[in-house]
Amino acid sequence: MYILPKQLLRSGTSIGANVRESVNAQSRMDFINKLNIALKEANETEYWLELLHESGYMNDQQFESMYNDCGKIAATLTKIIKTTKAVAKE
Repeated sequence: MYILPKQLLRSGTSIGANVRESVNAQSRMDFINKLNIALKEANETEYWLELLHESGYMNDQQFESMYNDCGKIAATLTKIIKTTKAVAKE
């Protein structure tokens, strides 16, 4: 059972690491790519949260709090990516 929390930790911390890398991106496309990786990690984090909840490792309150936070992060990343792409087309 230890593998699930470890995967959650890995994917969850990867979100922040990729956002941090995007700060020093070499180009606009590199910035978008790094944020896309962060978005994929957010989606993976949601998956691990679902598995942990379904397996009884976390209660409803813990799950809902973390899942909602992760959803907000994913929505924010999506908005930044879309806005950056739109600006690039101008």
